[in-house]
Amino acid sequence: MTSTPPATRLSRLCCALIPLLLLSYGVLRLIDGMDGHHGPGLAWNVGHLCFLAAFLLLGALVRELRALVPTATARRRTAAGAAAAAGLLGAACFVWVILGDLFPTLSDRAPLPAPLELAGPLAFQLGLLTLLIMLVTTRPRQLPLWSPALASVFFLLITVDLDLIPLAALVLMAALTPLARPRTLHPVR
Repeated sequence: MTSTPPATRLSRLCCALIPLLLLSYGVLRLIDGMDGHHGPGLAWNVGHLCFLAAFLLLGALVRELRALVPTATARRRTAAGAAAAAGLLGAACFVWVILGDLFPTLSDRAPLPAPLELAGPLAFQLGLLTLLIMLVTTRPRQLPLWSPALASVFFLLITVDLDLIPLAALVLMAALTPLARPRTLHPVR
């Protein structure tokens, strides 16, 4: 039996923790909003720390997925590299906004530039989905077609209403489950 390289262990850890952190954020966000508004307080701060950790891990996951995508041709290498760059840019934009929510002074002094407010989330979604689709097309036994489809539903639910984050987190958990299993997926160079 082949041992799993450290990169694969990290991707499995990310796939297990990210949905749990997003679920925690979503539940804490609902609790925080029970008084009619969302704002600083224990639930807000703890929730945003969970959200921050989730996006830091999502950035790591994008990097790990990039390593798992076979890139036998220059075209595939370019596409995988562009998808990873977009995903990392988007994750960085989310981290920037979350840090601004946690530290309002930071947000006042260094707000996310307006063009990145829209481009960041779209880049993240397109980058992550592209990498998942590339894995499906090259490794269908390790990652089924329904995985990127569920990841799309995850993004759709959050776009519809932020109160759906707990449900979206469960959908993402299902989408990432094939990657979280202790199966041997070796990075392809």
